[in-house]
Amino acid sequence: QVQLVESGGGLVQAGGSLRLACAASGRTFSNSVMGWFRQAPGKEREFVAGISWSTVTAAYADSVKGRFTISRDNAKNTVHLQMNSLTPEDAALYYCAAKRPGLPVSPSGYAYWGQGTQVTVSS
Repeated sequence: QVQLVESGGGLVQAGGSLRLACAASGRTFSNSVMGWFRQAPGKEREFVAGISWSTVTAAYADSVKGRFTISRDNAKNTVHLQMNSLTPEDAALYYCAAKRPGLPVSPSGYAYWGQGTQVTVSS
């Protein structure tokens, strides 16, 4: 049973930072792209960031470039999202996701999903 469990969400003031974590279990994800998505109320889920298994390639949505950083530790089967300079527009339910092995970094094609962690940003 594949499981992705997110943590680290919470309430933060605008301009603040949060670090999200995703713990993967059930199989190794060391050769799979992993990513983060978010969904705000009344909006569609959107891609935030993705990272290759080697960590050489990372992709970001334009809205978070320069503020968010995705990283992973394959030995621990974890992926993180460091979020800085948060704004109320960043408030959403953040999901961790993973692709099947061998696929490239891109906003689509994710097969496994976590339940999400809530990020709230006060102005």
